[in-house]
Amino acid sequence: MSAVDNWTPVSGLLHFEQVQPDKIYMTQPANGEVTTYTWAQTADQVRRMAAYLVSLELPPGSRIGLVSRNCAQVIMADLAIWMAGHVSLPIYPSLNADTLAYILEHSEAKLLFLGPLDNWPAMQSGVPDSLPIVRLPGAAQCTGRPGVQEWDDVVAAQTPLADAVERDQEEMARLMYTSGSTGQPKGVMVPFRAMRICSTLLSTVIEISPDDRQLSYLPLAHAFESGVVLISSMRFGYQVFFSEGLHTFVADLQRARPTLFHSVPRLWVKFQQAVLSKLPAEKLDALLADEATAEATRKQVLTNLGLQDCRIAITGSAPLAPAIQQWYRDLGLELLEGYGMTEDLIYSHISHPGRARIGYVGEANQGVGRRIASNGEIQLNSPAKMLGYYKEPEKTAEAFTEDGWFRTGDLGEVDDMGRLKITGRLKELFKTSKGKYVAPAPIENRMGHELIEVACVSGANQPQPFALLLPSEPALERIKSGAQSEVEQAISDLLAQVNTTVDPHEELAFAVVVDEPWTIENGMLTPTMKIKRNVIEERYAGKVDNWYTRGDQVIFESADGL
Repeated sequence: MSAVDNWTPVSGLLHFEQVQPDKIYMTQPANGEVTTYTWAQTADQVRRMAAYLVSLELPPGSRIGLVSRNCAQVIMADLAIWMAGHVSLPIYPSLNADTLAYILEHSEAKLLFLGPLDNWPAMQSGVPDSLPIVRLPGAAQCTGRPGVQEWDDVVAAQTPLADAVERDQEEMARLMYTSGSTGQPKGVMVPFRAMRICSTLLSTVIEISPDDRQLSYLPLAHAFESGVVLISSMRFGYQVFFSEGLHTFVADLQRARPTLFHSVPRLWVKFQQAVLSKLPAEKLDALLADEATAEATRKQVLTNLGLQDCRIAITGSAPLAPAIQQWYRDLGLELLEGYGMTEDLIYSHISHPGRARIGYVGEANQGVGRRIASNGEIQLNSPAKMLGYYKEPEKTAEAFTEDGWFRTGDLGEVDDMGRLKITGRLKELFKTSKGKYVAPAPIENRMGHELIEVACVSGANQPQPFALLLPSEPALERIKSGAQSEVEQAISDLLAQVNTTVDPHEELAFAVVVDEPWTIENGMLTPTMKIKRNVIEERYAGKVDNWYTRGDQVIFESADGL
C-alpha cells in the first residue's frame, strides 16, 4: 500500500513536522494571552504524550476519552492516542452526568483527558473515581479524585516516542457517540479509511494550501468539526485558531481572519442578528442596493465579522433557511451547504462554488453512491462509511440494506444537475386528524426571519400543523420595550407567506412565540444545536388543545404559565 493510500492524521503530522517544522500550526488564546504552537512543538508534545500512553501498557485499541472545549491540547491528545495504537473517544463538552457516565461505561474507556469545561461541576459525577484522568491546561480541578495527572507534568517527564504504532486503514480510529436526539447515543466506529477519505473533502471544492487559516470552535466531538478542522489541517498543513468562548468569539474570529470558515445554522442566524442589531435591515438593504455604497458596505460587514478573507464558507449539520442563505450571498459570501453524518464522517454531499442552489445540499462527493428508495428515503454507499455501531450488531444491521447501502432516515429528491434536496425525516413525519402526512423540517426551513431563532413545527392528530417559535434577541428586545404588536404583525405576515408555499394540509394554523430558552442544558437542543423535537413537544403538550380553541394566529406563551 502506498503512503497516500495509508494516510492517517498521524502520518500527516509527521510529514509537516519535517517539511515546515517552524510554521505555526495552532494559535490558542487563554485569559487574555495567546500561545502558539509550531508543527515541531506540536509533534514534540504528541510524541511525549504517546510515550506516556504506551508506558501504561493498555491493550491495543483501548478507548481513551476526551472531554473539553476546543483547544490545542485536545488535538494533541487525539494524535497521541492514535500514535500510541489506541482509539480516540471524543465526548461532547455539554453532556449531563448520566450521558457521560453511559458513554464511559459503554465504551469501556481506560483513561480520560479532561480539558476546560463550562459545566464540570454538573458533569463530574459521571466520571468513575477508578478512571485515570489527565488534566489539560485550564481544566477544572478534580479535588479528592485519585489518579489525576497534569498534562504539562506528563509531557515534561516523558522522552518523545520515536516511532508511531502502525495503523491499518480498517482499524477503528474513533468511537464517536451520536448526539442522541432520541434515546441513548450510539457509538459510531470510524475507521482510519474514513479519515483518509474525509481529509480530501475541502479540496474537492476549492484549492487548499498551508497558507489557509481556520477557526475551531464547534465541538471537536462532532463529525463536521473533526472532519473540516482536525483531519483537513493534518492533510494540508494550514493554521488553526481557537476561541475561548462566546465572550471572546468576535475577537477570536477577527484574530483568525479565516480563509476557510464553517458553521451550523443556529450560529449563522446569530451572526446575522448581531449585524442587524447595529445596522437595521432596511438601512443595510438600502446601502447594498446603491452601487455607490454596496461594495464598501459588504466589505465593512464582513470585516466586522472577521470574514473579509474568507474564500469558502460552509454551513451544515442542519438546514439553513433560504432567506438567510440569500442574505449572506447579498453580502458576497456564497454559503455552500453540505450534507453528511457521523456514520460517513460527513463524506456525502457538498455544494460547489457557482453550482450551489439554495435549498439543496449539493452534489455527491467522489465515490459516493446515492439513491432514493421507493419510500423516498435517501440511501448512501460512501467510501467513508462506518464499521458499525459499537456493541450494537442488531442496530448496525438495521442501518444498512441487504446490499450494503446506509439508510439515512432522510427523505430527499434530486434535481437535473444531481444536486440533492432534503425534504424531511422519515421518523418525523406526523399525521393530522385529516389523515394527511406532514414533514415538519421543510416548513421550519421556510421560517428564516430576523425575529426567529429556531422553529419547531408540530400538530400530530390536529386539523392543521402549527409552529413553536423561539424568538431572537432583537424580537425579545422589541417585546420588552412594548412593541409586541410589531413582532406579532411580522410573524403573522411570515405565516401568510409560508402558507402560500406549502400544500393546503401543511398550512400553519397559528404560531406560538415562547420565551423559555431552548438550550443544550435544558435538553431541548442536542450538543450540535438541533432541536430535540420529542422533548419540545412534550414540554408544551398540555397547552396545545387550548391554543387551537383560542383561534389566534400569533400566541405569546410565557414560561411562567407552563
